[in-house]
Amino acid sequence: MNTELVPSAPPTLSIVNIAAYRFAQLGALPALRAELLALCRANQLRGTILLSAEGINLFIAGESTGVEALLTRLRLIPGLGQLEAKYSQTAHQPFRRMLVRLKREIIAFGVPGIDPARRTSPKLSPQQLKAWLDEGRPLTLLDTRNDYEVKLGTFENALTAGVDHFRDFPAAVAKLPAELKDQTIVLFCTGGIRCEKAGPYMESQGFSNVLQLEGGILKYFEDCGGAHYRGECFVFDQRVGVDPALHESDAAQCFKCLSPLTAEEQLDTRYVAGRSCPWCYRTAAEQAAEQLLKRNQAIRDAMHPLPGSTPADVFRPLRVPQECEGLTVLETFCRLVGHLPVTYWEEECRAGNLLDSRHQLLGAADIVRAGERLLHRLSQTIEPAVNGAATVLHEDEALLVLNKPAPLPMHPGGRYTRNTLQHILNTVYRPQKPKPAHRLDANTTGLVIVARNRHFAGRLQSQFADGRVGKTYLVRVQGLPPMDQFRCDAPIGREACASGTREVDEVGGDAAITQFTVLQRSPDGTSLLEAQPLTGRTNQIRIHCAFLGFPVVGDAAYRSDEVLPRQTLELGEPPLCLHAWQISFSHPASGESLTFTAPPPDWAFQDLCQQG
Repeated sequence: MNTELVPSAPPTLSIVNIAAYRFAQLGALPALRAELLALCRANQLRGTILLSAEGINLFIAGESTGVEALLTRLRLIPGLGQLEAKYSQTAHQPFRRMLVRLKREIIAFGVPGIDPARRTSPKLSPQQLKAWLDEGRPLTLLDTRNDYEVKLGTFENALTAGVDHFRDFPAAVAKLPAELKDQTIVLFCTGGIRCEKAGPYMESQGFSNVLQLEGGILKYFEDCGGAHYRGECFVFDQRVGVDPALHESDAAQCFKCLSPLTAEEQLDTRYVAGRSCPWCYRTAAEQAAEQLLKRNQAIRDAMHPLPGSTPADVFRPLRVPQECEGLTVLETFCRLVGHLPVTYWEEECRAGNLLDSRHQLLGAADIVRAGERLLHRLSQTIEPAVNGAATVLHEDEALLVLNKPAPLPMHPGGRYTRNTLQHILNTVYRPQKPKPAHRLDANTTGLVIVARNRHFAGRLQSQFADGRVGKTYLVRVQGLPPMDQFRCDAPIGREACASGTREVDEVGGDAAITQFTVLQRSPDGTSLLEAQPLTGRTNQIRIHCAFLGFPVVGDAAYRSDEVLPRQTLELGEPPLCLHAWQISFSHPASGESLTFTAPPPDWAFQDLCQQG
């Protein structure tokens, strides 16, 4: 028995691959598209044909008879009679499907006035370029391709454009040294099409001696092999790369970042087909950091300009409680928004600003039912400016942790609807509507925990309600407390005063406990405290500080000398020196114990450094 191994026969290169382009004035493009698509499908061709008013660009593969049938038809089209194709062969079909697309440009550039069908830069044959390189003639080779293409190979000593897309080429030209404008520059790309536009553009920018390599790298390989070239040539099909013999190489391409990968790079553990490669692989921490950067940029974009700075109709919702069952619309608004006079609501009704949930006008005498949702329209409202620079510190599938600036109301109310944290979240996370699990005053900065959906909101809110959340605030107060540690357990009234503030109520108030630690006593007569509220009453820290005789610096609501208490400061006013610094809770999905700390504000930073 003969056990000698017989070498297998090399695969038959039965598939013909062509690349071709031609700048010409073409018309009747929809009809031409339909005809060419039918012709290609009839001949079992695959690839892409781009058609535009400026010409044609194509990459096609199939059996030779079908390829030649397509070229014969194309050359009958006025302007395409001299269409030339670059050929190569493979053992397999490199394209998955057949596409014929209509485009504004057959190679996207975006610069008006560049028309290669009328004029282009002089062409340099591959043989002439090789001769010049052989003799060491002074010239600059400029690679006009994208960076990921250059990575697979380029000419020796070539200058690369350093672009991610050909549309970026004009900006790259602006960065070239001025001395190049008087030197010989030879442009090259894969097949020549990009140079047809790059050359005239560079001439328009004052470069006096620009040439383009005729047929590009592929034509150079065909005529001159790999002389003066290092590596392979990237091609836009499943072959990824071809060597100077125009044979398919063993290069692959990353599905995620499009970077071509050598055989060695494909052995890297960071290469996972369809997911990542050594060039785009990110650890979980790196991915999270990148996501936070994107989110925070989205917040900046959403708040510049401030959404409430543009006049718009604002609709304030009002849910009818059981106590208003059977009352009129006018009676209901007067009872539920009692700080405004009856005459105001009569005028709003006459102006058509009281609506039902379907935005239908309501009459003053219309009867309401408990549970109904009414709307008060505020026409063409401009809202006061706020600080919209909220920062996401953490994000996962269940929750967000944000550092809230001030002044910034969390929810719509009063003069604010669009200039609110909730509006920011709805805009940036659309279609989700994240739900804050607790509240901070508009003037208070620091940590806010937000649930990604209603399910996780319930789990988080129950922790706050049960006192299972640890909260630590930084607060600067007027005065110098004599003790380093102290607490306040003064009960706080359940109802707000007419001004919207609350007061200590020793008789009927709710239990409220806050522990304080003095971190630093300052020469200016203020002190930096650490405050831990063990209960969660509205404005608890501010009320307790004022009650103890150490009001919070910048507090416009609970200072004894404030004639007209205000709940929201104006942008640019001295800040309320209260900051939600640290928070500890259980993750609503995993149950893991979490602790987050927000960067201290300017008014606390120096004292913290001294105290540390």
